[in-house]
Amino acid sequence: MTEHAHNRLRVVRAGIDTYQQPVVYMHRDCPVCRSEGFAALTRLQMQVGAQQVIATLNVVTGDHLAVDEVALSDAAWSAVTPVDGAFATFQHPEPAASARALRAKVFGARLNDADYLALMRDTADNGLSDIELAAFVTACAGERLDHAETLALTRAMVAVGQTLDWGGGPVLDKHCVGGLPGNRTTPIVVAIVAALGHCIPKTSSRAITSPAGTADTMEVMAPVALDLAAMRRVVEREGGCIVWGGNVRLSPADDVLIRVERPLDFDSDGQLVASVLSKKVAAGASHVLIDMPVGPTAKVRSDAAAQALTERLTATGMAMGLNLAVHRTDGRQPVGIGIGPALEARDVMAVLRVAPDAPADLRTRALAVAGALLDLAPGTSPGQGLALATQALDSGRAWAKFLAICEAQGGFTEPREAPYQAPVLAPRAGRVGAIDNRRLAKLAKLAGAPGAAMAGLACTLRLGDPVTAGQPLYTVHAQSPGELDYALAYARAHPEIVFLEAT
Repeated sequence: MTEHAHNRLRVVRAGIDTYQQPVVYMHRDCPVCRSEGFAALTRLQMQVGAQQVIATLNVVTGDHLAVDEVALSDAAWSAVTPVDGAFATFQHPEPAASARALRAKVFGARLNDADYLALMRDTADNGLSDIELAAFVTACAGERLDHAETLALTRAMVAVGQTLDWGGGPVLDKHCVGGLPGNRTTPIVVAIVAALGHCIPKTSSRAITSPAGTADTMEVMAPVALDLAAMRRVVEREGGCIVWGGNVRLSPADDVLIRVERPLDFDSDGQLVASVLSKKVAAGASHVLIDMPVGPTAKVRSDAAAQALTERLTATGMAMGLNLAVHRTDGRQPVGIGIGPALEARDVMAVLRVAPDAPADLRTRALAVAGALLDLAPGTSPGQGLALATQALDSGRAWAKFLAICEAQGGFTEPREAPYQAPVLAPRAGRVGAIDNRRLAKLAKLAGAPGAAMAGLACTLRLGDPVTAGQPLYTVHAQSPGELDYALAYARAHPEIVFLEAT
């Protein structure tokens, strides 16, 4: 890129978090906007030294940015890492190579392997705007990805990222489809499986539509933003890890799509399968267990939907060379006591410590998932996994391994409690007839989770439990009075979150 005065601006830091999307800010009267014909939301190519990035332009109309300056969002700044006094040059980027494929998908066409590879390359290279990515995600929603397209998308996601090799031998992994608040089995399963000598390098996501992802919960107890080299050191030392997948970028195109899916609050079966399995393949997994909660307010709501998703996962997993099994579970009600990063971390620790007050349902689920995963491993007799998992947990070996993993990742921290708490009381006596998982999760998010790690709610009630008038149905936790009031207002507006039937 040739540097000319008309397209050269001094770089300053905007101090604005635009998540993973590079954004630049220019004054509307700056020479670059005029000369290049840039307008708000224009996609432009920026070069600082040897570094290039495609970014989205926001136009500043006030006087807080000089006409000879360009301000970079945190994501743009990280992409080009400018030195003090650096200058940036700009030009229009080449049209995205995948533009034709994107347009075809929006109009309902079936795409082939080459189309998805082009789309994922442009996605990973920031060649598509968030508006274009939102169009792609929407065009793939519902049943608009068939099995062949799901496999093509999975392969493309793997192809544009890195793939880890752990040097031979079985590599175990698990994933929960989600939609069930508090179902935080992963840290327990990893500790059990690693304690038994298996390799389980677990990369986990932050919350997309839930009040806590595994990475959010684990981060309360230990650092999770490890790079690939640090992740490898932890696994080589302890046999397992629980790290944030977004930092190791094993499937970088999927990380970008997740950024777009979060505000849209949906994903399709095809994209879910491609997202999950591309990361398992990239992480070097050979044996994978999928935990699939099924219930009327879980992500998978019916037996028919569960069967369809199971078939898609199994077919795609087999084509990708994975030894994969699906473990279907009851998704009618939350798991554990806490919903939210710190509250779920406390439940995880109680189970690992074999505490008398540990939530029995979380313990049972974690042992069942660990047992089913161990049954997949070579050398384990079918049905032996549960007994092995139970012994590893009850003997304290899993807790010791979990602490060792935390220390290897940067050190263990005890979760703290939120300073503001308030119970939501039963308006009448009755029996718990139903619990709305989706609204319970939304309530925890309104209280501040997962951004406020201590926020969320605690609920000990289960289906069929008797309730007296005035008894707490659940307790809301928040880190500020405003967030507490906001969540409580939602709870008052939706008394059916915990539905009480007459006794």
